Formats: sequence, structure tokens, C-alpha cells
Amino acid sequence: MKYILVGTNRPNSNSRKVADVIQGIYQNLNEKVEILDLQDFPFHELRGELYGKAMPENVAQWIQKINDSEGLIIVVPEYNGSMPGALKYFIDFWSYPVAFEHRPVCMVGLGGMFGGLRPVEHLQQIFGYRNSFIFPDRVFLHNVWKIINAQGELTEKIPMDLLVDQAKGFQSFCRALRSEKLDSYHLSLTRNKK
Repeated sequence: MKYILVGTNRPNSNSRKVADVIQGIYQNLNEKVEILDLQDFPFHELRGELYGKAMPENVAQWIQKINDSEGLIIVVPEYNGSMPGALKYFIDFWSYPVAFEHRPVCMVGLGGMFGGLRPVEHLQQIFGYRNSFIFPDRVFLHNVWKIINAQGELTEKIPMDLLVDQAKGFQSFCRALRSEKLDSYHLSLTRNKK
């Protein structure tokens, strides 16, 4: 299963509204995807002494979903010129190398004039460094507060078309990696044989 990761823990965020739109797009493409909203993540259970150790059950469940995912769609807003600190903090507790290596990752940025370009570029640095497969067709939603209504619907055609095209492309990207046994699932099988 693919997971849509809402990259902020802000309640009722535009990122969550966009994640809901993306989930609907995948449903229309006959694929069930699940949303992981950082608003619901138990950050209170993360402590520095847990780095590299067994995680509390609530945290471990989230990390296991990342580890098992067929692909990640990250919806990230721009906070102070980068990604939200909550997202980076969460990522820093992921399992290495399992959560990253050969994991297909797709990104949607939200922001003002630049549409979340900077946080997406920072995420590309992290996932590229950790040997993930980054889907090249990123989507940047400019002035997101102007193109999403109170019901959480995108009100402009072009951003919606970009998200639909990205979803179709990411589906093909993940299928291609899996068919050639280049994805994280097949990498883990190879590692387990050794």
C-alpha cells in the first residue's frame, strides 16, 4: 500500500486537505491509499534516548507502515523556508536503511509564491542521500490558501490536473520499479537471503 504523509502536525491544515484530495484521486484510479497525518502522531512518546532503539508501540506502528509502504506521497508545507520541524523530527526516527533505500517517494509542496519549492528540495536532499527513488514530477501548489475552499476542494483546474498526472505517473513508476525488482520490497528480500 502507498501512504500519503501529511508533513505538518498543525490541526486542520491545508496539507491535510490536499492529502484528502490526493487520496480521492488514487481512489478514482482504483487504488486504496492511506493517510498518515502528523497531527495524530504521538510526538510525546519520542525522546532522544530512543534513537536507534526499540520504539514505543504507537510510534513503531507508524514507522512499520513507512517500512512496508509500496511508495510514499509526502505533502509538505513551507515553514520558515523549509519543511516543518515535526516532519524532520519524525523522519529522524525512521528505520535506516529499511525506510529509505529504494523506497519510491513522491512530493507535493504547498506554500505562497514558490508553492513549497524549498521544503520539497530539502526533502529531495534527505531522500536522495538515503538512496530512495524520487519521482521527478513534483507538484507545487502556489498560494494554496487561495485555491482550496472551506470544504477542502481545489477550486482551480490546473493544480488538480497536475495532481492527477502525478498520481498516474507515480503509479507507473512504482509498478516499473517493482516489476524489475528494484524497489525496497525486493531489496529487503535480497538482504534477508544474505
